[in-house]
Amino acid sequence: MSFLPLAFGSPLVLLGLLALPVIWLLLRMTPPRPQVEAFPPLSILAQVFKRDEVPSKSPWWMTLLRLLIAALAILALAAPVWKPRPVALNTDAPLAIVIDNGWASAENWQQRVDAAQELIADAGNANMPVYIVGTAEPANEQIGPFDGKQATESLGRLQPRPLVPDRKAALALLSSELGEDNKVRLAMLSDGLATPDDRAAFDALERNGNLASVLWYHADLDTVVALTHIEIKADSLEATAIRPTGIANMRSLTAAAYDDKGRRIGEAALDFSPGSTQATAQFKLPVELRNDFRVIRIDGAHQAAATHLLDSGSERRSVALIALGNDDLVQPLLTPLHYIRRALSPYANLIEPRATNLPEAVQEMLDARPSVLIMADIGTIPAPVLKRLAQWVEQGGTLVRFAGPRLIGANEEDTLLPVRLRKGERALGGTLSWSEPQHLATFEDNGPFAGLNVPEDVLVKRQVLAEPSFDLNDKTYATLQDGTPLVTGERRGLGHLVLFHVSPDASWSNLPISGTFVEMLRRILTLSRQSVDGKLKNTVSLPAFQLLSASGDLVLPSSDAKPLIVDHNNPPTASLNTPPGFYGNEDGLKALNLFSQPSVSLQPLQQPDFSVGVTRVSYGRDQSIRLAGWFLALAAALLALDTLLMLWLRGAFRRQLRTRAGIIALALVLAGAMPLAPHKAEAQESHQNFNDSRPGDETIINAVSQTHLAYIITGNAETDNISKAGLRGLSLALSEKTALEPGEPIGVDPEKDELSFYPLIYWPIDPQAPMPSAEAIAKVDAYMQHGGTVLFDTRDQLQAGASLDGNTTPANQRLRAILDGMNVPPLEPVPDDHVLTKSFFIMPSFPGRYEGSPLWVEASQPNDAPRDRPVRTGDGVSPIMITANDFAGAWAVDEAGNPLLPTVPNDPMQRIHAIRGGVNIVMYMLTGNYKSDQVHVPDLLQRLGN
Repeated sequence: MSFLPLAFGSPLVLLGLLALPVIWLLLRMTPPRPQVEAFPPLSILAQVFKRDEVPSKSPWWMTLLRLLIAALAILALAAPVWKPRPVALNTDAPLAIVIDNGWASAENWQQRVDAAQELIADAGNANMPVYIVGTAEPANEQIGPFDGKQATESLGRLQPRPLVPDRKAALALLSSELGEDNKVRLAMLSDGLATPDDRAAFDALERNGNLASVLWYHADLDTVVALTHIEIKADSLEATAIRPTGIANMRSLTAAAYDDKGRRIGEAALDFSPGSTQATAQFKLPVELRNDFRVIRIDGAHQAAATHLLDSGSERRSVALIALGNDDLVQPLLTPLHYIRRALSPYANLIEPRATNLPEAVQEMLDARPSVLIMADIGTIPAPVLKRLAQWVEQGGTLVRFAGPRLIGANEEDTLLPVRLRKGERALGGTLSWSEPQHLATFEDNGPFAGLNVPEDVLVKRQVLAEPSFDLNDKTYATLQDGTPLVTGERRGLGHLVLFHVSPDASWSNLPISGTFVEMLRRILTLSRQSVDGKLKNTVSLPAFQLLSASGDLVLPSSDAKPLIVDHNNPPTASLNTPPGFYGNEDGLKALNLFSQPSVSLQPLQQPDFSVGVTRVSYGRDQSIRLAGWFLALAAALLALDTLLMLWLRGAFRRQLRTRAGIIALALVLAGAMPLAPHKAEAQESHQNFNDSRPGDETIINAVSQTHLAYIITGNAETDNISKAGLRGLSLALSEKTALEPGEPIGVDPEKDELSFYPLIYWPIDPQAPMPSAEAIAKVDAYMQHGGTVLFDTRDQLQAGASLDGNTTPANQRLRAILDGMNVPPLEPVPDDHVLTKSFFIMPSFPGRYEGSPLWVEASQPNDAPRDRPVRTGDGVSPIMITANDFAGAWAVDEAGNPLLPTVPNDPMQRIHAIRGGVNIVMYMLTGNYKSDQVHVPDLLQRLGN
């Protein structure tokens, strides 16, 4: 029953309104309660003889109020509805309810269920069959026809899914069930978002003659939002969200990041500007926290598209960099790690050690748990370090090594190379070489660099060669055009070993300054993300681990969940059989998201132009309003008013309330007069005397306040005294001949003392002294690689004939044992055109107490233009010098400045030449290779001519 815009669910209850006149009569006959008043005694006596009075009738306005209360209660029981929902089923055809149950329907799913239930109720009242079709359901689902009860049960089984709806398949299923020319009343309960095949799906249904009328429900898209992809940057992780086009309002949301245990570890603002369809949330957190991200979810959005899953492939890798040698801040392009830093800094978190010696540096980096460790031109690796690195690689680490002068002389015991190396290196395009610099060959299709472009301008001039072996081709990742390996590698346990056969700087090849170098390093980063099954596979089957529900929560997979087939050439997409979630196992998970491409957009669904009648309605808008609750609330309010009026008629409110003005006033005075005495703050300073001095500070201050030459304490008193006296004599010569005024020589113990304060350390080799520990040798090695120079003196020229190349002596054997634990560059005797021969005095040779042994220094590149430049150029100072001439013995003087030891042969000029050689060595150490600059050429040529 309905009239005007008002209808009643139980119209028979309205018959109760006929009882209102009876209620009126009863209320008029019932008097109100007598009013009670206190009269003085005399007034009571005066009225004793008055006749009894009958109480008066209730007031008319109170009677009317009570009638209104009764009428409201009767109307409420009749279930009134304002603007009742019109019955949209205006034909006699069956009803087909097509309901979107994809990801966008999850948040407002109950609205669609309520609308479908009302339609099913209308169809049941008309005794008409119902079809129930979900657009994200399997194609083999039973869709009807159902009666009212069966349709309600089928609707109850329908649940939202974390998928994009497939309306084309759903409408095709409905059309096949109906057959041609069998019409239905279509109720389209859409989620409001378009899919690519919508137009074709509705046209096919209409062409089949299945539409009698259409009831079109359109959804509100103001709150729909989805995460599409993430981007890993150097200092942040960015998550991009989109919303449908055509929304003009501004919206501010929050994106939160969770770890694998569901703990919230980060959040970022996600702001949509007016009219924009895209917003980005930036998580600016340390890389260690960002690597723990497993789920990013938009707060308040309870649907699958607002949740983005991250697997290990989304982590920003930590890459440790180790290179022995001093980073030249003045010439950064010459440092071995410069191009590696530039190539990887946008894609990885780069960490470098604070320690200066190799064992401590490697341990520091391994403690930081990097994914990749890159070592630039490190040849000799101490055995304990080699063992730790091997264990790290076996457990899944990726070790990348670059060749260089030091790696040429690597120990044969070095097991951290994917291939065996030949001694020496191959120079291409040199004066004595028949071959030209080589170009890169095309990368193999099954290697880690497959598909990368090969630049034509990349040339390789020098390289280390691999020894031929039966498995060399399997270990070759990149080759030159002549077939020689350029990059080799192999899997070692769970990890990888990769070797670049060229240096990391541009001295051997211009590969490091090419874009291909960047892509090659990025490909190597992916090696640490691969599964442990060995070689790369085209397809991998991964079982379901955790799946994403329609509300955006991770749940356990059901029994019918199918494995995910991962094809590296065709990325997988979410489907009914493989919904979004994590696939794999605890050792490695693959994240499958609903959206993962930046090109995704959300478009509103446009109503097609049907040839039949279309009724357009909205979820939750312009719907009927049930008034029963409002009527009951109004009746309750009027009943409370009636109670208050009854109390007023009884005189309950006529008594004057005596206020406690005195108490209130006193309380106010006390509150206002509370002492607000300010606290007197007295500044008290607690003076504590701290003793900041630590053991060794005085030595450090003394070492840095003045230049000191140092010598290694051997433990032999005679040898140590000669070393000190020799450096004292050299210091006196420096003060006399140059502007340098060195302090007193200092003896150092490499086991305990800091070596970085001294530019030159003299090490007399004493075969009778205890062998230095591995830690001491590592400290000396680090000192040499970071700018210091060690002058080794075997003092055995008379026994050996010549250092290094002569007969083996105890001192020579001890020197070789010490150098075995260091990264020693290739050595050569000081050539005639070396800067060391011109740094102060012009020195053709470097005698000491003995004469005949050459002074060995780091080998330098041959001079390409000796006529234009009379001395060789180098990037720095030789970190090592070796002699057998007993320099300290020739320099040694007593307190009066007199020589302590005779030269052999006893020639005064030999001592003078020895001191001049020492001055040249110190000047070379302090000034470097500035003498090779072109500005000095005229002066040097003139002096050489004289």
